[in-house]
Amino acid sequence: MGKAIIAPSILAADFGHLHDAVVAIDKAGADWVHVDVMDGHFVPNLTIGPPVIASLRQSTDLPFDVHLMIEKPEASLEQYVKAGANSLTVHAEVCPHLHRTLNHIREMGVRCAVALNPSTPFSAIEHVLHLADMVLVMTVNPGFGGQAYIESMRDKIQTIRAAADDQGLSDLLIQVDGGISPSTIGEVAQAGADVFVAGSAIFKSKDYAQTIAFLRKKAEG
Repeated sequence: MGKAIIAPSILAADFGHLHDAVVAIDKAGADWVHVDVMDGHFVPNLTIGPPVIASLRQSTDLPFDVHLMIEKPEASLEQYVKAGANSLTVHAEVCPHLHRTLNHIREMGVRCAVALNPSTPFSAIEHVLHLADMVLVMTVNPGFGGQAYIESMRDKIQTIRAAADDQGLSDLLIQVDGGISPSTIGEVAQAGADVFVAGSAIFKSKDYAQTIAFLRKKAEG
């Protein structure tokens, strides 16, 4: 396994002090900042949008990994790029023209990613895998932080990694999000994941730097 990318999810941070949270994880050694955007329709929660992302962009130089858990993401992609997103993830479940949407993201010059909910099979993205820089495997049902990791997602991660290898896509990143902690990160890393989104595991810890370092150590085995 190569270098693990640790992407703390600010969904688990204190929303009244998001600037401080972003600065803190930057200093603590995070690789990316994971930003969950929820619209209250695709998922049963509301979070933040482009104005908040643009404001936080001034807090750090770390890449912003923006996960769009929203309906019709194709209508607002440019807004998130202008706000400072370095990576955009859209869900296969809400993109009827997934080829077009992924190509549009690529054309804007940011990392292009596609996400799968736990119940969505790999076959939903098999024919667009070559268009993605990253696949996000949701290891919980999206919408809320602090949920328990769904163990059966290990098989999906392995399937995607094998398919990427078969297609000669050795640079494809596999990201996992949901219930990622010191007790689960090793398992998903061994299955083939490279990028690890952790919210509660980091923001509920007393020492962010120590927790991030420990997560990285467990992932890199």
